[in-house]
Amino acid sequence: MAVRVICFYQPGCMGCMEQTPINAEVSRSLNITIEEIDAIKNPQYIGEFQLKVTPTIIILKDGVLKERFEGVVHTEQLTTAIRKYL
Repeated sequence: MAVRVICFYQPGCMGCMEQTPINAEVSRSLNITIEEIDAIKNPQYIGEFQLKVTPTIIILKDGVLKERFEGVVHTEQLTTAIRKYL
């Protein structure tokens, strides 16, 4: 059962810049990879995941969307959400 965590961002986004070190900390603590995808350079994801704001973090398990966060997600909340699917 594969868990995939993706953070969609765009250059110059203040919230995205705040989210980056949080993602790094959560990645280290859970020993997982949080993919960071530039939504502007990869517009196919805008429609696929109905992206309205950045950052947007999605948690997929076996390809099924389980959780979605729009805006900055703090360490504890993100860690708790991901742990449910590991």
